[in-house]
Amino acid sequence: MELKNINESRNIIQKIDKGSIAEELGIELGDILLSINNEKVKDIIDYKFLVSDDFLLVKIQKPNGDIWEFEIEKDYDEDLGISFSNPLIDKAKSCRNKCLFCFIDQLPPNMRETLYFKDDDSRLSFLQGNFITLTNMSEDEIERIIKYKLSPINISVHTTNPELRIKMLNNKNAGNVYEILKRFHKAKLKVNCQIVLVPFVNDGAELLRTINDLSKLYPTIESVAVVPVGITRYREGLFDVTPYDKKLSDELLDIAESLQRELLGKIGTRFIFPSDEFYCLSKREVPLYKEYEGFPQLENGVGLMKSFEHEIDAELAKIKTQMCTNKKYILATGTLAYDFISKLASKIEEKFKDLSLQVIPIVNHFFGETITVAGLITGEDLVGQLKEHTCDLDGIIIPKSMLKRDEDVFLDDLLLHEAEEKLGAKIIVSNVEGKALLKIFEEEVNK
Repeated sequence: MELKNINESRNIIQKIDKGSIAEELGIELGDILLSINNEKVKDIIDYKFLVSDDFLLVKIQKPNGDIWEFEIEKDYDEDLGISFSNPLIDKAKSCRNKCLFCFIDQLPPNMRETLYFKDDDSRLSFLQGNFITLTNMSEDEIERIIKYKLSPINISVHTTNPELRIKMLNNKNAGNVYEILKRFHKAKLKVNCQIVLVPFVNDGAELLRTINDLSKLYPTIESVAVVPVGITRYREGLFDVTPYDKKLSDELLDIAESLQRELLGKIGTRFIFPSDEFYCLSKREVPLYKEYEGFPQLENGVGLMKSFEHEIDAELAKIKTQMCTNKKYILATGTLAYDFISKLASKIEEKFKDLSLQVIPIVNHFFGETITVAGLITGEDLVGQLKEHTCDLDGIIIPKSMLKRDEDVFLDDLLLHEAEEKLGAKIIVSNVEGKALLKIFEEEVNK
């Protein structure tokens, strides 16, 4: 996610839900929440904890400085129906690590400021699924997680070897992650972990050690995602990192699949789940749908392709007769998923007579050709590589992940409508969901 108003520490109310308690009381946009039950609301975690009571004394400051107090009786756990200009209602905590694989350190200059912000905030892990390292937290903050039972929480482990983790994160406080995880285990907090794998650093024997350690904390640690290090062309002066290729991906998958078989027999779960990138690089088929065990790390790129294919197959199965639509579209994707998207496009064309889907992989010139995922394609790369393909075209379909969350703007700040003007073609944004993609073609049939 991209944070907003990260330096705003006042509890400014930006949104009020219709029919909510707040609307009923006359609370307005721009009001400031001061306290609940005479307790100062320090952040969103405090707010959610305090607001859960069935009787509240809420103190609000109006823009003119007037203080209003409300006595509220409500159902336990019922919310007031307000949102804040800064979703944390506190300054976001930035990361003080200097990880040898940090993607943000590899960004080019002159991008929008918020893209350079490194968050390592436990509240964002709880609220929005962000991964944190636990290295930038005080003992009080760790105790607060346990006290408030902030769960599930997502943690970037990388390795349980204390010395190696200190080296990888370049932080002297990074070595105690396993001890903290054991405390979370004792408190029965649900945890999902990720390991960013760097060849010849934390793979091989180190990976085996890490998975062995983490599996001992199952079931509180529910899953571990393994993702390859991302490398842009802006690594001058940084640690020399080897990118994953077919050979290295094959080796990783051999280890991961061996661990999965062992752990499935031992603790009843595969536990470790390699990201889709490894399967694409190795040219192996992704695992069966059931082997992802409910897709616990879908947002981390683990099983996204299989989930998408499953949804496409399910939606296509509902179409009993071939549908007619004399339309031509481009499906724009990253180079990594080209073969996979091409396979899906062929399935879809079989169900829609005279439908033409041209899959075009966009090479990432902005970050470098080693960046192959669709979510990091910029507007200018998209425009530059599709210009010659827009003749007699009904639209260009792109995944929503190419755009900023909740805004029609690419990573390089090119607006969606500007890209359309440059291309002279309509750009259709689709969620990475089978139903959403097929709806585009079904609507054309029904016109």
